[in-house]
Amino acid sequence: MKDTTYLFESEFLCEKAFLTKNTKGREHPCEPCPVRTEFQRDRDRIIHCKSFRRLMHKMQVFLAPEGDHYRTRLTHTLEVAQIARTISRALRLNEDLTEACALGHDLGHTPFGHSGERALDSLLPGGFRHNEQSLRIVEKLENGGSGLNLTYEVRDGIVCHTGIKPAETLEGRVIKVADRIAYINHDIDDASRAGLLRNEDIPAEISEVLGNTHSERITSLVTAAIKHGVDDGIGLLEPYGTAMDKLRDFMFERVYTNTVAKSEDEKVTNMITFLYEYFTSHPESIPPEYMQYALAEGVGRAAADYIAGMTDRYALGCFEELFVPKVWQYK
Repeated sequence: MKDTTYLFESEFLCEKAFLTKNTKGREHPCEPCPVRTEFQRDRDRIIHCKSFRRLMHKMQVFLAPEGDHYRTRLTHTLEVAQIARTISRALRLNEDLTEACALGHDLGHTPFGHSGERALDSLLPGGFRHNEQSLRIVEKLENGGSGLNLTYEVRDGIVCHTGIKPAETLEGRVIKVADRIAYINHDIDDASRAGLLRNEDIPAEISEVLGNTHSERITSLVTAAIKHGVDDGIGLLEPYGTAMDKLRDFMFERVYTNTVAKSEDEKVTNMITFLYEYFTSHPESIPPEYMQYALAEGVGRAAADYIAGMTDRYALGCFEELFVPKVWQYK
């Protein structure tokens, strides 16, 4: 398998693609798999981990929406992976590496999306960022504290999918572009379903470049990423890059800071704060798998790890159990 893979990559992938044989490897070396590349193994480890499964019960934008068709953090992740693979394949990059980075990029997201992230960021000494938490999960928290033991390149792509530091590989940099293409467009779809936005509300100067439908916009942006090529890194061909920035600004104005969509944010902040303060005051209530790091990193770090790993409904249930009075019945 190894020789076949190396031959395929050297003959098919472009000269700037990352080749599997050049990986910096894993923190803990292990025997090669006879049927999968190292990056395929990483993809499979991510898909089978508990943090990945929990993404299905974490919101994307809307808190506890009524309806079955709003995106969750899991469906967002799958859309990012699909877009990233399309771009990577067309550019003849290492698709396996791209896919693994995409599937792992949001493992560290808190319950209640960026509202929960902002709350933990204000509480945890040193701050909290979901990309860094994603890296922490795959390096430490999964598998009872042993992590997933992923390759260096996948870990780098995960932590660098947001922020100013670019990933070291072009495959990792694809994730940053694919993430933005995915979330802006599916958030338009969800906002329209919620009645906050109509397709015709999108400024004409944007629609004239990107198209008028969900499918047209994604096709335009993916094509722009492919036509941009790899000579100058990963990006979007103009005028699509500028149109994308304008669409993102529009979404912040109309959806991401919308008082209706974010009407529950203060409640989320209060709930996360109550949970954090409770667990830092009662560390015996934190599961041992998180508490093992408390001695070196503090109880606050253990509490943040525990809370960040919660699904929306688990966090709500935990809050209710701890802070909502029960109806007393005489027996």
